[in-house]
Amino acid sequence: MAIPCDNLKTNNKRMKRIFGTITLFFLITLLQTAVAQSFADIQFEKMDYNFGKIKEEAGPATFNFKFTNTGKIPLIIQGVVASCGCTTPEWSKEPILPGKTGFIKVSYNPDRRPGVFTKSITINANVQKSPYVLTITGEVIPKALSEEDIYVVDFGKIRLMSGEFSFMRIKDNERKTDTLHFYNPGTSPVSVKFKIIPPYIAIKTVPSVIQPKSKGYFLITFDATKKPSFGYVTNRIYLAFNGEEKFDDAIKVSAIIEEDFSKLSTADLANAPKIEYNSRTFNFGEIPEGKKAEYTFKIMNKGKNPLIIRNVTTSCDCTAGQPASNTIQSGGTTDMKVSFDSDGKVGMQNKIITVISNDPENATTILRVTGTVKR
Repeated sequence: MAIPCDNLKTNNKRMKRIFGTITLFFLITLLQTAVAQSFADIQFEKMDYNFGKIKEEAGPATFNFKFTNTGKIPLIIQGVVASCGCTTPEWSKEPILPGKTGFIKVSYNPDRRPGVFTKSITINANVQKSPYVLTITGEVIPKALSEEDIYVVDFGKIRLMSGEFSFMRIKDNERKTDTLHFYNPGTSPVSVKFKIIPPYIAIKTVPSVIQPKSKGYFLITFDATKKPSFGYVTNRIYLAFNGEEKFDDAIKVSAIIEEDFSKLSTADLANAPKIEYNSRTFNFGEIPEGKKAEYTFKIMNKGKNPLIIRNVTTSCDCTAGQPASNTIQSGGTTDMKVSFDSDGKVGMQNKIITVISNDPENATTILRVTGTVKR
């Protein structure tokens, strides 16, 4: 029986399509195999490790993450990066042949890092699933603090917790007393005397003679009633030991004196002055070193009684500013021209201007001068 010509042509086309599909599938399979064979493969014994509890004084804790190249070409570790500077990785630098093993050695430094930690280590290599991430965890048990750790400021004869003491905010009718602790690390008793003490600060040593390996403290009193000014006040009080006249060491005592508004009546508060500014920040952008930047802050009184500017201080001698008038009537405004001298100042700048006023709600306000000085 003869096969119709049209049917024969149709069958030939169908067979060509089937053959083409099989050929394409075969080529794709070959391509995938070739791609797979162009990569190594990596198999870790474990990808996370818990150190458990480690002691801070014991030094760095280390663990080796071992792996095998399960691919068909040499494995190359292209880079290892830790998530923290406290974690240091080392690794196999030479190519790892198929079937051979390598390592990622990870060390964690617990110094000054008490408590629980979790850190990651990222590995880049010539494998399809790169990057890989390893994880270390644990808990650092802090070391017992020595006297040197606690009393960090070394004056030779004594060690102090701090070389300065701040009373923070203090009212103009207030008197505060506090302590600054120290330690005698030597083998002989120590006595202390002081120099350049202003009338509003009193200081004495308790006990008057500090025995070897013993602790004491400075009893410091700040009497704001004897300091007729407002704002930030700082003084350096010089120390000498055991009757010497060498006053080489000093402690800094500071406070911010503010007006006491606690006795104002409801009516007084309703009629009180209210300080406001056109802006609280002046950003001079970018200027070359040596150039001055200037800006005029506008100080406004939105209250009912006169606003009095008690004091204006700056955080740096490079910054200056004083209001044109220290008294501003209700609804009034005064200019405060501020100048920043960039001479000797390079990089990002953040200077503070502190304004003390008789506004009960904002007795102390902070203005900022910011920008960048280029050399």
